[in-house]
Amino acid sequence: MFKLFEAFGQKIETIGTKFLFIALAIVYIWIGAMKFTVYEANGIAPLVSNSPVLGWLYNYFSIHTFSSLLGILELLVGLLILSRFVSAKLSAVGAFLSCILFLTTLSFMVSTPGVFEPSLGFPALSVAPGQFLLKDLVFLGASVFALGESLKAARR
Repeated sequence: MFKLFEAFGQKIETIGTKFLFIALAIVYIWIGAMKFTVYEANGIAPLVSNSPVLGWLYNYFSIHTFSSLLGILELLVGLLILSRFVSAKLSAVGAFLSCILFLTTLSFMVSTPGVFEPSLGFPALSVAPGQFLLKDLVFLGASVFALGESLKAARR
């Protein structure tokens, strides 16, 4: 009976790993494509403008241009991650970039006003931007997993 559970568990893990790569790619491609819209460009502006890591870029690029450049990067990352089914090395590059992007967005939790809900006291998060940003912790975990799995597969 244990062998049956072990085999079933291995199959589920394989399906889950493939699904994770596909889901991460879909998120990047979908959100990356949205970065070309005025709606999305204006939506990320408060996060970017308050960031010591990225805010200075608005001195050189308009809100829309920066958002479009970020969209190109996100589309590229999504395609690189999706390439896992063809090239583990390319996927590792995409997953590494994904880790950097999610570390950057998680830094917005420190730099963006309104992340914490003062009426509830610390550490209560506001719905937006607090809870919106917190989900990136899961995406960072998925990116780290994808990076490790891709690097392991590239060695084979």
